[in-house]
Amino acid sequence: MREKKPWAVKILMGIAVLLIITLAGFFIFVSTSYEAIPSSKNSLQSDDQVIVKEEGDILFEPVSEARDIGFIFYPGAKVEAPAYATMAKEIAAQGYPVILADLRFNLAILSPNRAGEIINDHPEIKRWVIGGHSLGGVMASNYALDHENVEGLVLLASYPQSKTDLSKSSLNVLSLWGSNDEVADLDKVKNAKEIMPNDAEFIEIKGGNHGGFGEYGHQKGDGDSSLSGNQQVQDTVKYIVEFLEELSE
Repeated sequence: MREKKPWAVKILMGIAVLLIITLAGFFIFVSTSYEAIPSSKNSLQSDDQVIVKEEGDILFEPVSEARDIGFIFYPGAKVEAPAYATMAKEIAAQGYPVILADLRFNLAILSPNRAGEIINDHPEIKRWVIGGHSLGGVMASNYALDHENVEGLVLLASYPQSKTDLSKSSLNVLSLWGSNDEVADLDKVKNAKEIMPNDAEFIEIKGGNHGGFGEYGHQKGDGDSSLSGNQQVQDTVKYIVEFLEELSE
């Protein structure tokens, strides 16, 4: 007659199986990311205006007349950093150093304080703005609220968590979203005004969608953009540069 296994052993075995399934599911989830399209990867090449350095984080450094404000950017969830290279390079061409953060498994939630390491690595930059796309913006908001050395926050199709109340902070804030975005909760994006400083800027990009803030192809569940080419990226660059120029004055 076979001896029955004690209930404690059965429970432990069940927990072990559940953990294995959970871990397997996690690694399957993080093993795939949205890859940057080739034209965006072309922006990783240095030229006579911007020097590009890939050392985990991707630094876009103006060749001349660099301003004293640096811009740290957290990519969207599971989106490769090079998908934002065109945006970063064109901002840097206007004189502002830009660093695309190297996030663990391309998830800002797993590297929420990466900005602190970047700031420590670049003591030559005295003033900082942080931004992010989607989940990257959520984590950027948390970091900005907790660190006084950050002067500005840029949100792309994003909003802070409800507990991240920025209304009494001295942060300068710019929030952008696309009118055809069907990934982000646009009601929450727009209603975030309630937890923002009074002078925060909220701008809708007509015809833009969620994935159009980067260059990585169509994102699952997103609406279709009515903008041609990388127009949404160009509009985003324009608004961010204007925001940084206001801080420089």
